[in-house]
Amino acid sequence: MAVTKERTSIKVAAEKAVLAAVHLPTSRFDPRDPLGELAALAETAGAEVVGQMIQARQRPEAGTFMGSGKIEELRALCEMTGATLVIFDHDLSPAQIGNIEEVVERKIVDRSELILDIFASRATTHEAKLQVELAQLEYTYPRLRAMWSHLERIVGVGGVVGIGARGPGEQQLEIDRRIVQRKRTALKRELEEIQTRKRRLVQKRKVDHFTVGLVGYTNAGKSTLFNALTAGGAYADDRLFATLMTRTREWNLGGGQMVMLSDTVGFVRDLPHNLVASFKATLEETLHADLLLIVLDVSDPNAELQHDTVNETLDELFEEQAHIEEAAGSGWEPPQRLLVLNKVDQLRNNAELIVWENRVKGAVSLCATDERHPGHERLREAVRHAMQGGVRERFVRVPLSDSKTVSTIENRAEVLDREYDTDHVRFRVRIGQRQIDELRSSGARMTIEDA
Repeated sequence: MAVTKERTSIKVAAEKAVLAAVHLPTSRFDPRDPLGELAALAETAGAEVVGQMIQARQRPEAGTFMGSGKIEELRALCEMTGATLVIFDHDLSPAQIGNIEEVVERKIVDRSELILDIFASRATTHEAKLQVELAQLEYTYPRLRAMWSHLERIVGVGGVVGIGARGPGEQQLEIDRRIVQRKRTALKRELEEIQTRKRRLVQKRKVDHFTVGLVGYTNAGKSTLFNALTAGGAYADDRLFATLMTRTREWNLGGGQMVMLSDTVGFVRDLPHNLVASFKATLEETLHADLLLIVLDVSDPNAELQHDTVNETLDELFEEQAHIEEAAGSGWEPPQRLLVLNKVDQLRNNAELIVWENRVKGAVSLCATDERHPGHERLREAVRHAMQGGVRERFVRVPLSDSKTVSTIENRAEVLDREYDTDHVRFRVRIGQRQIDELRSSGARMTIEDA
C-alpha cells in the first residue's frame, strides 16, 4: 500500500486508526487504561480505533520515536486491522513523521495535530475559527519542508537534480513560506484587535461585578454546571471539547447578590502551546476573574492527573500573565481557586470523595445535573464568602461626584441604608474587607467607619 507524502490535510474522520505511544519514565498516564484519553480524542475526531500499541523505553528513538522493531510491528498491526491511520500520543518532529510513514505506509498524526483537528471541527464562531486557523499555521509553519514533501517531485527522476529543477522547487517552498507568514501576521493582527476589545470588556465587567470563571478538564461537566447555575445557553454534551467559546451570564447567589459566571474551554493533558496562545482572547475570562471554580469529575479514575493538569496549566498561564502585567506596570493578582468535586452521584462509595475533601480544604462536592443537591447551596455560600471576605457592617461615606464608587457599592455590597447631603452619600452596608481593598485600589474616594 503506497502512502501519499502530501500532508496537506490531517482529517481523521471515518478512518480506521491504530493508537501508538512510548511510555518513558516521566510519562503520565492512567495505568488502568493507558491510551484511554487518546482513544476518546480519536473518537471525538471521528476515527474508529481498531488497535493499540505501547512500547516502554528509557528514551525515544531519535529517528522514529519508537524502536525500529516496534515500527515494523506497527505496520503489521495496521495491515491486520485494515487501519489507514496511526495516531501517536506524542508530538513528533516532521522528520519522525516522515520516517515512520515510510515504514508503516499509513498516514501518521501526532497528538497536537489530532487536537487541532478536533478544534477545527468544533469552531463555529468567527473568533474561534480565526484562533484555530492561527494555531494550525503556527504548527505547520516550521514543518513546511517535511509536510509538503511533494516539492521533492520537482527534482529530477531518481533523485537526480535536473537543470533548473532546484531553483523552482526552492522558490515554491519559499513562496509557500511567505504565504503562510503573511497569513499568520494578518491573523495575529485581527486576533489582537479582538483580544484588546475582549480585555476592555472583561475589565469593565470586573469593575461592576464580582466575576467567577468555570475551568477544568474537558468533559468535567463545566457547561452542565453553568446551565444549572444560570439562565444557561451553554452547549453541554458528553464529549471532549464540547465548549470552545466563553459564555458569561448572571448568577444569582441569593440575598440580592449577583456575580458574573463564565464557562470556558476545557483543558487537556499536553494541550498544544500554540493552541493555548491562539485562544488567549477566550482565556481572558480566566486570567482576570476574581474567583475560579475548578470543576473536577471526581468519578473519573484519572481524576488526580486531571486535577494536576488543570492546576499546572493555570500556573503557567498566570506566570506568563504576571510578566505581561509587570512589564505594563499594572497591578494584577491571580484569581482565587475553589475546587468543585462534580459527578458525586456516579461514585460507588464515598471513600474517594472523603480523600479529596481531606486533600483540598474547602472543596465543594455536588452533582451538576441535580439542582436540589445540597452541594449547590454550599457552592453559593462559598462564592459569597470569597466575594465578601470578612464581612462586617460599616458606614461608608462617598462624594456624589465619585459615581463609579457609588455604583459599585450599590451593585456589590448589601446596602442597609443610605443618607444624602449636598455633596455626599453615607451608606450603611454589609461589606467585606476584600471589597474595600478593591475599591481603594481602584482609586475610590471614601471614608469608612465600623457601624
